[in-house]
Amino acid sequence: MGRALLTDLYELRMAASFRRRGMDGEATFSLFVRALPPDRGFLVACGLDSCLDFLDGLTVDDDDLDALTTLGLDDVTVDALAGLRFTGDVWAVPEGRVVLAGEPLLEVTAPIAEGQLVETYLLNQLTFATNVASKAARTRVAAEGAALVDFAFRRTQGVEAAMTVARASAMVGYVATSNVEAARRYGLRVAGTMAHSYVGAFDLEDAAFRAFAEDNPGNAIFLVDTYDSRHGVQRAIDVIRELGLGATAGIRLDSGDLAALAAEARTMLDDAGLTDVEIFASGGLDEYAIADLVVAGAPIDAYGVGTNMGVSADAPSLESVYKLVEYDGRPVMKLSTGKATTPGPKQVFRGRAGDVVALRDETPPSDCDALLVPVMRDGHRVHRETLAEARQRFESDLRLLPPEALRLRGSSPPTVTMSARAEALRASVYKKLIGREEPPQV
Repeated sequence: MGRALLTDLYELRMAASFRRRGMDGEATFSLFVRALPPDRGFLVACGLDSCLDFLDGLTVDDDDLDALTTLGLDDVTVDALAGLRFTGDVWAVPEGRVVLAGEPLLEVTAPIAEGQLVETYLLNQLTFATNVASKAARTRVAAEGAALVDFAFRRTQGVEAAMTVARASAMVGYVATSNVEAARRYGLRVAGTMAHSYVGAFDLEDAAFRAFAEDNPGNAIFLVDTYDSRHGVQRAIDVIRELGLGATAGIRLDSGDLAALAAEARTMLDDAGLTDVEIFASGGLDEYAIADLVVAGAPIDAYGVGTNMGVSADAPSLESVYKLVEYDGRPVMKLSTGKATTPGPKQVFRGRAGDVVALRDETPPSDCDALLVPVMRDGHRVHRETLAEARQRFESDLRLLPPEALRLRGSSPPTVTMSARAEALRASVYKKLIGREEPPQV
């Protein structure tokens, strides 16, 4: 069965109605985030790769039509969808770029039935991936150079969500993931330590550490808080020295006052001559907890970040939308209260003075970078890049963000303005629709 049923029913009904009525004019739909969640100063574009895989070769096939009939759709609607395939163009912000509210992440230009049908999937993929990448980026900012490992697999809402989280976190600088399949699929480094169950399965804590080290001599990270953290650290020290593990060993703290425990553990390790043994912390961490540990001077070398990053716990969704902005050469504008849109296909120019949302056919100023690039032509993918390239792009954009956008609390995103031509088009369309000069605020 094809991918065309990965959509909401009303998309199919609208697409069928457009085709039945001969409405095959080109439409442009714009996907963007209306507003940033609280305390967010930026977003990181992510999820485009899966969108392009979905769109490339997308068609409503015979199996899809049979399934729709089985689901109870009438024959007229099903027949109207026969032969529909995606033939459009797509412009998008490449993955890894920093984006802001009101800026298109992606725009689809295609016969209107095709552009309508793909709305649900595109929103699903871009919304979740961008939200998680943005959350992970904040932990990256908070960690101030300490290594980060994705521990989210067991708490994400489903297996595919876990794959997205591993990929998104790697894009913004996580050094490894505990998710073995994600590591295989995306070429990531895989990392893991031990669980409390392993320690509890042995009569003595040091016996557990010794057995684990003998079986994993190159990655002997000991979980020291199963019973008493200070005693656990001492037993780890004894085993590390006994087996001569040196820098291949480490300890993991997973509970309690991590700042105080890390400081005590560092002193104990250093006094034992184990200055190369690293301290790894985990347990309900997010950017706020990590920032607090950094401020406290906790000597932590790496953090395992799971649930709070993997589900973006404090802001689990984005106010993302996919809106018609042009049909058959006619600019389209929505005027709903609090949900007004700006007509016309867009481009975003980024320069020293900030971001400017412009019309697609505007010439960028000489000192500006155009964010959206063509990624599909005539229904076929024309844009591919590696995860490493996306990560490099993120690193570059992150360095250019002002301090107020990087703040974890009370952040202030950079200002986004509209070009004179985009403002003029908006005012003109509004006047035609309402008969007044001043359009509502977007």
